[in-house]
Amino acid sequence: MLDQRYGRDVVRAELQRDGLWWDRLMVAGQLAGFASYFLTGAPGEMKLDKLYVHPRHQRHGYGGMMIARACEVARRHGCRRLTLAVNRNNRSAIAAYLKHGFRVADAVVKDIGGGFVMDDYIMEGNVPLNG
Repeated sequence: MLDQRYGRDVVRAELQRDGLWWDRLMVAGQLAGFASYFLTGAPGEMKLDKLYVHPRHQRHGYGGMMIARACEVARRHGCRRLTLAVNRNNRSAIAAYLKHGFRVADAVVKDIGGGFVMDDYIMEGNVPLNG
């Protein structure tokens, strides 16, 4: 599954794709996290596809900063809604997203191949009109 989402060729292709952004979180000169988000094609919608903060750097506001950055890019592109998928068992991530104004909009269970099953909540948040 990691190769499907984070393989070198996958990331390289995404870095070249219009309407898709990758951000790095650097703390004291070290990579501490990353985020990826893209325009979905639905009017006014962007998807926060990946958000990771190293456990040592969690609970310091970095995830919120990365969400704010995604909202800033979304706003610049006329988006008013930010969506994401989060595993139903990832309670800490769900709590963080709720804290940042997201709400559960749907639940999905889907075979994604390679012996993996997506068992996620689909969450939505409004993009603030100003930063």
